[in-house]
Amino acid sequence: MKTDDMISMLAAQVAPVDRGILARRYRGALALGGLGSILLMAMIYGIRPDIRAMLATPLFWARMAFPACTAAAALLAAARLSRPGMPVGRGWVLLAAPVVAVWGAAAVMLLAAPAQARLPMVLGVTWRTCPFNIALLSVPTFIAVFWAMKGLAPTRPRLAGATAGLLASATATVAYCLHCPEMGVAFWAVWYFTGMLLPTALGALLGPKLLRW
Repeated sequence: MKTDDMISMLAAQVAPVDRGILARRYRGALALGGLGSILLMAMIYGIRPDIRAMLATPLFWARMAFPACTAAAALLAAARLSRPGMPVGRGWVLLAAPVVAVWGAAAVMLLAAPAQARLPMVLGVTWRTCPFNIALLSVPTFIAVFWAMKGLAPTRPRLAGATAGLLASATATVAYCLHCPEMGVAFWAVWYFTGMLLPTALGALLGPKLLRW
C-alpha cells in the first residue's frame, strides 16, 4: 500500500472533533454544582431572613460581584487549561483583578477607620467559621468541575486542579452570600478570600491524581 493511500485511509476513519464539548461539559458542571451548593447552603445554614431587603442594597451586590467575577475569570482559565498547549494569557490578570479591587477597597476603609475599629472590621462575627463554610459548600461544584475537566485534555494537572478548585470555591461563595451576615469589605477581603483558597489548594494537591489521562 502506498503511503498516500494509507494516510487517506487513516484520515477517513477519524471522527470529527466536537467543538462544543468544552462548553457543554462546563455548563452542565456549573449548573449542577451551583445548584448543589445552593441547596447545601439552604439546608445547613439557611438563607438570611432579610434577604429581600438585602436585594435592594448595592453593598449586597458588590459583595456578590467579588466571587462572581472570580468565578468567571476562573472559568476562562479552567477552559484554557483543559486544552493542550492553550495559554491562559490574560486569564491571570482577570483572576487577580477582583482580589486587587476588594483588597484596595478594604485598605481604604481600614485606613479611614479609627485604629480600635480596624480589627473588628476584619474579624466580623463569623471569621472562625466562614472559610470552612465556603469550603464545605464547594464540594458539589468541586466534584462537578473536576468531572468536566477530566473528560477534556488538561496537560498541566496541578495548575488545572488549582483553577478547578478556585472555580468551585468562587461559585460556592456566591451561594454563601445568600446566608452570610457579614457586610464589611475588609471581612470579604480576608475571609472570603481564605475560604476560596482552601479548595484551590486541595485542587492543586489532587489535580495530578484526578486529572491524569
